[in-house]
Amino acid sequence: MNDAAQAPTPAPAPRRRARVRAPELIGKGGWLNTGGKELSLADLRGKCVVVDFWTFCCVNCLHVLDELRELEEKHRDTLVIIGVHSPKFVHEAEHQAVVDAVERYEVHHPVLDDPELETWKQYAVRAWPTLVVIDPEGYVVAQHAGEGHAHAIERLVEELEAEHEAKGTLRRGDGPYVAPEPVATDLRFPGKAVLLPSGNFLVSDSTRHQLVELEADGESVVRRIGDGEFREPQGLALLPDGKVVVADTVNHALRTYDPASGAIEIVAGTGRQWWQGSPTSGPAREVDLSSPWDVAWWQGKVWIAMAGVHQLWTYDPEAGTVQVAAGTTNEGLVDGPAAEAWFAQPSGLAAAGDRLWIADSETSALRWIDTDGVVHTAVGTGLFDFGHRDGDAGQALLQHPLGVTVLPDGSVAVSDTYNHALRRYDPATGEVTTLATDLREPSAAVLAGEDIVVVESARHRLTRLRLPEEAVRVEAVAHRTQRAATDVAPGTLRLDVVFQAPAGQKLDTRYGPSTRLLVSSTPPELLTGGEGAGTDLFRELELNPAVTEGVLHVSAMAASCDDDPDNEYPACHVHQQDWGVPVRVTAEGVARLPLVLAGMDA
Repeated sequence: MNDAAQAPTPAPAPRRRARVRAPELIGKGGWLNTGGKELSLADLRGKCVVVDFWTFCCVNCLHVLDELRELEEKHRDTLVIIGVHSPKFVHEAEHQAVVDAVERYEVHHPVLDDPELETWKQYAVRAWPTLVVIDPEGYVVAQHAGEGHAHAIERLVEELEAEHEAKGTLRRGDGPYVAPEPVATDLRFPGKAVLLPSGNFLVSDSTRHQLVELEADGESVVRRIGDGEFREPQGLALLPDGKVVVADTVNHALRTYDPASGAIEIVAGTGRQWWQGSPTSGPAREVDLSSPWDVAWWQGKVWIAMAGVHQLWTYDPEAGTVQVAAGTTNEGLVDGPAAEAWFAQPSGLAAAGDRLWIADSETSALRWIDTDGVVHTAVGTGLFDFGHRDGDAGQALLQHPLGVTVLPDGSVAVSDTYNHALRRYDPATGEVTTLATDLREPSAAVLAGEDIVVVESARHRLTRLRLPEEAVRVEAVAHRTQRAATDVAPGTLRLDVVFQAPAGQKLDTRYGPSTRLLVSSTPPELLTGGEGAGTDLFRELELNPAVTEGVLHVSAMAASCDDDPDNEYPACHVHQQDWGVPVRVTAEGVARLPLVLAGMDA
């Protein structure tokens, strides 16, 4: 027997990673939440950095902000999260709108305002949201698109902490975040409002996580409701029994508020966010929801604009159940039978007899569903066309509307949020007009006698307007998204969705294939082959030589679980993302289109 001291077991070597130098962070809008200081990557050296490419219209981006909060707090002395605001809509390129959004959504880390997508292009980002991890030496080590990656990023951050602590390249201490001064107003980014039988208004005071009752003047505060129950509440609807149902958006729940007793009760949702594979119907308190944004009482049920999964759901108070009513979870604009229709962040609802009107925000569309369960579009053409144009509904344009209100004559007022306007659609004539301008991010409106009271979200107030007899004349403006099209070669295009399971995990194949890929296009004629669903994360797409440009719609999902054979109940995670990729077919284009879901494209 050898009596010599046994050598200690060496620590496992860190995984080899691709080392790509991170491009500099640049944006003409400058920095927020830094106390006025300009930041560079050199200032961040020694820290683990997560760059979050987001835009404030995007509900998936808002989900990721919430996912990152725990990570941000847990590793605050080694990790810096940097938001890079990369606008989709023209309004989102306005600096003050970004300032408002950072406060509205309680972003507690530095944010770079990049209105011209300079940093987006440098990092070859293709989707909102995208997360890029940079190590303490300034190298990109991972990229993740979509939601559900916080667990994987935390594992990676822990690896980087250990690796760079050992190398002496980790710098602990406070990060560059400087909190802005709070502003005192009665409301702060209110979302929706409802007129109570008393004549008072009930308003969802979203950023303060409360409801506020105002007197009939729309200004004097009667009471504040909620102390920790709500998180960024939005939609409100009066029920036949006098209670108000509340879309408790970030809590992924519905609650009721009884103005008579003051009681608040959760009636639907578990508090967990719905993911692919979760139940889509059942007892209301046992089914997950996803960012319910508005509610309306129609056909004996509460209809829910489920913005987080691009669907409409219903809640039946009598049966105590919820279920999907319309939409496939795919993001886009497709009409037809409810089970086949596509929505894109439905955010406003208004019931009108045999129609339920819908403000479908990401397609800048006004839509409706009829009592036969068929979805129709009145205004709007798709994800990438928007603007302010009146006239025939077939060519009229909106920009990210969040609210819809039925007027006494049967026409519909649209809170055209990013155009700072109140618009009107008349089903009888098929015409779109402008009722009022110089509003600031109107998110909803309610009728009060002969007036319409608008929730001016970014002015933190209700604004009373007399319904005009004549519309305002507005010079027409049309826009397309600022995202540059990807040049692709004609013929066969190889689509690769890159996914690498996080450290310590493997693909979950216990119940069959753990990945899913769905491909379609706008116009549909763009693809002559390769569309449809499958389980492989790659696809050979055949491009139509007669179509020179369009949008590829790609939806990918992958499920991974802890790779521990001794653990009977491993922790599992779903990673998913939808891409809308503008493409232009040209002889000089690429023959391969990589989309990174998680990892690095080799």
